[in-house]
Amino acid sequence: MGTLYLVPTPVGNLEDMTFRAVRLLKEADVILAEDTRTSGILLKHYDIHKPLLAHHKFNEHGTSASIVERLKAGQTICLVTDAGTPGISDPGFFLVREAVAAGIEVQTLPGATAFVPALVSSGLPCDKFCFEGFLPQKKGRQTRLEQLGREERTMIFYESPYRLLKTLQQFAEFYGENRQVSVCREISKIHEESVRGSLVEVIAHFAATPPKGEIVIILAGVEPVKSKNNKDRHKNTETTND
Repeated sequence: MGTLYLVPTPVGNLEDMTFRAVRLLKEADVILAEDTRTSGILLKHYDIHKPLLAHHKFNEHGTSASIVERLKAGQTICLVTDAGTPGISDPGFFLVREAVAAGIEVQTLPGATAFVPALVSSGLPCDKFCFEGFLPQKKGRQTRLEQLGREERTMIFYESPYRLLKTLQQFAEFYGENRQVSVCREISKIHEESVRGSLVEVIAHFAATPPKGEIVIILAGVEPVKSKNNKDRHKNTETTND
């Protein structure tokens, strides 16, 4: 049996590759790429010359069976996506599921992903959070927004720069203009920017300065409902004990 490696690639700065990631890509029999042209730039930068096969959301159901057969034959295969960790709003889940079902070893390298630096630098609580990725564009969008109105954890979203204002405006409509938010774009690139504040403040900023690049939205959760104070709870406990 071979091994399937999920290899994170930089979301911006090419120097964010790890030594282990570069070594495994050089040792692989085959590299699966979401876009061979995009990955080709990265591989050229690190002087990696290995066969590239396209593996993306439009063909993964058709190609996974043959990839599993390669792994069964003993090949070492690395999966990369255009940026970040495979499987996080990118292809990867289906192939991993098929490999696991076939008893093939799967290893995922730690490395670049967009939402972690965006979350940590947001100034919002990051001890508990939920990752939502891209919201539904049409069907189910309003329902999901309503459901998240009860979410107390910090929420993480990916968004296109062309839809950012619409999404922020919907957040303000559903959760109130004063809800705190951080919008991080172009992570680890030259023009990296984090805009923090209330929804109404951040909306005003991007209305005046149209955003560009990859976007991560970090949205504060709803304030938890305050329970009875400790004194009341203590009284109730004494009454119960009596």
